[in-house]
Amino acid sequence: MNQLHALVVSKKAWLLLASSAFLLECIALYFQYAMGLEPCIMCIYQRTAVLGVLVAGIVGYLKPNNLVIRSVAFIIWGIASIWGFLIAKEHIYMQTTDDPFAFTCDMFPNFPEFMPLHEWVPVFFAATGDCGNIDWEFAGLSMPGWMEVIFAAFSIVFIVTFVTHILTIKKG
Repeated sequence: MNQLHALVVSKKAWLLLASSAFLLECIALYFQYAMGLEPCIMCIYQRTAVLGVLVAGIVGYLKPNNLVIRSVAFIIWGIASIWGFLIAKEHIYMQTTDDPFAFTCDMFPNFPEFMPLHEWVPVFFAATGDCGNIDWEFAGLSMPGWMEVIFAAFSIVFIVTFVTHILTIKKG
């Protein structure tokens, strides 16, 4: 338990979380701009969830010994990881279902009106692809399949470290 608590308050651990998310964002941009793979709405939502994990890592890195800051980082991390997992799972279903009317891919991301990210930073948030297309596969998994695995890993690590965080708070 003490080793896990040391991880929770470690700047290096939070930096690792932020760095892994930053690397995923760079890979996404490589796929888009170097390989010519157009992201769909679901890809953009997953990209946004990874951005949430990045923000969580940065927030946690800023002051990991501060309970309030660390708690905010955990909240952001948990929401982003679990939401990303659910979006990836839905995206896989969209790609594998035989029912053409089961899901439709929106034309524009459904960001809040006060924060139209796809208009502010279209190079990062504009969706130009089709959700049902499988344009890339590796080891039998499509892009959302790999993202489901990645978000599952983020979520599992989140749950383990968050439980440690809560137990440490209860101990006093």
